[in-house]
Amino acid sequence: MQKICLAALAFFSLFQTAVAQSYWQQKVSYVMTVELNTNNHQVIGKQELTYTNNSPDTLYKVYYHLYFNAFQPGSMMDVRSRTIADPDRRVKDRISKLTANEIGFQDVKSLMQDGKKVGFTIEGTILTAVLAQPIAPNESTVFKMEFVSQVPKQIRRSGRDNMEGIEYTMTQWYPKLAEYDKDGWHANEYVGREFYGVWGDFDVTITMDSSYVIAGTGVVLNPEEVGHGYGSANSGQEKLEWHFRAENVHDFGWAADPDYQHDVIAVDDSLQLHFFYQTDTLAQQWKDIQSDVVEMFKITNTTFGRYPYSDFSVIQGGDGGMEYPMCTMVRGHGTRHSMLGLITHESIHNWYYGVLGTNEYRFPWMDEGMTTYAEEFAMDKLDSLNGVGFLESSYKNYRALATRWGDKDEPLATPGDLYNYNRVYSISAYSKGAVTQNMLRYIVGDETYYRAILRYFEEWKFKHPTPNDLLRIMELESDMELDWFFEHWVNTLHRIDYSVAYAEVEGKTVVTLRNESDFPMPIDLEIKLKNGETHSIYIPLRQMRGGKTTDSETLNSWIWVQPEYSFNVGFSIREIASITLDPQMMLADVNLENNLFPRAPKVEHELTKKDRKRKKKKSKSKKNKK
Repeated sequence: MQKICLAALAFFSLFQTAVAQSYWQQKVSYVMTVELNTNNHQVIGKQELTYTNNSPDTLYKVYYHLYFNAFQPGSMMDVRSRTIADPDRRVKDRISKLTANEIGFQDVKSLMQDGKKVGFTIEGTILTAVLAQPIAPNESTVFKMEFVSQVPKQIRRSGRDNMEGIEYTMTQWYPKLAEYDKDGWHANEYVGREFYGVWGDFDVTITMDSSYVIAGTGVVLNPEEVGHGYGSANSGQEKLEWHFRAENVHDFGWAADPDYQHDVIAVDDSLQLHFFYQTDTLAQQWKDIQSDVVEMFKITNTTFGRYPYSDFSVIQGGDGGMEYPMCTMVRGHGTRHSMLGLITHESIHNWYYGVLGTNEYRFPWMDEGMTTYAEEFAMDKLDSLNGVGFLESSYKNYRALATRWGDKDEPLATPGDLYNYNRVYSISAYSKGAVTQNMLRYIVGDETYYRAILRYFEEWKFKHPTPNDLLRIMELESDMELDWFFEHWVNTLHRIDYSVAYAEVEGKTVVTLRNESDFPMPIDLEIKLKNGETHSIYIPLRQMRGGKTTDSETLNSWIWVQPEYSFNVGFSIREIASITLDPQMMLADVNLENNLFPRAPKVEHELTKKDRKRKKKKSKSKKNKK
């Protein structure tokens, strides 16, 4: 019997090791030489792509994204924007009105694999290539492509001549190989949401008129040749070649404008920040904000993991704010504080997009929500607020979605493009995604959460983590079972609503909590006495199989199927001033009115438009009767 047990243990140990080693991801290496003609806004390019198949599968075809094709009348992005109930104000019907010289396109002239011609078809923003030779596991192949692209008029993210006059925002600009992972190919058409890419290296040479300054992903390898804040360029040249190199990234973006000012400021000995902006009336504001961005990087490095590259660029461009590896494109006009918030959010994406390469199409909240959480944390520190309620606006947005927009809400697990309302997507991905992090912090405790989030960054950087990977790290650090939380919070529309009451029974004060909803949670409770004393109580859930470290009095665990939980306190009713459920306001409870006992007086809310019309109509009716 003992031999059998030992054999079973050995097998289980080997199984665990095999599972830990089963993760794999594909590898790309791009070498691109391109020239941008500023007269017709077209790019002529050559691409050599070395693709390594690290999967256990033999591949017989590959897919490329041709993102510029979305900016044509009748594209999926165009139709979706014209038919969704609340279109993005930046898009609306603008694509349908583009003329022939304003549209975007990517025309692939040829595709070769290891010297053999490859047949391909193009539908919308996806090129499907049937391989000349299958790619076996652990084998590499080389694709060579020639292409011509037209840069579209700026509408969404990429394009030319944005609202602030930046001439070129070159993002989603090259034929990009789609990702293949354990779930297969991810050849999703470009409808409007964000991206998922293959980890690899980029060697990009861009030729342009010498009057332009270029900023982008990676590091400039020939600074002395290009000048423009990098070095001393050779004078009298009509065109310049800009040579960029970026290692271990999953995309490459750049921007170009003849009026860019280029500033460089060091965060520390291992990281320098580049700022590219127009020398207009807000130039001084861009300079003034740079020290705050340096401080933001220091805060984020300490709390959420060290930014692993040597350079990062903040670039004026695009249609709002958008992240790319080692850089961000941001609109350059606004108040100093709003600009700092925008730069902070988009920069921190380089943690939860640039370094942790989550599939944003499938799990948008893992990128947007975790970024929003870290952004609000950093902004709270920069503003010297140090408050526990730094996510107040995210909670407010989530509660509005859960109550006023409840009939239109969709689970957090909904893929980005499949949300029926842009507003629901935004609140879910950003606000509810940020609240997700705070709820995990509420469940496992502050110290454990921040320790776990650092471990998550270190173990999953330069990989493609999923929600289960995040959850597993939280479980390992907290020594709790936490799958129940994502089962409710991510996969369903279950709401949290707890109420508190107390009564005197046979001379004893009995506090009763009630779960008014279908979502179980551990409970923090605070009892204040009239003599000024405060008593904290913690009630874990049985299914957690543990609890957080706390100074509060810990009671027996709550069984989630039991709607009520009662316990005695050693004070008479006359001694109690108040009982507050979730005193730190971290629980995403949709009904705060029943969280306090005695009940707080109701505050008359601002009348809705319908209420005002009804009241006005009633008033007119009374006048008519008079």
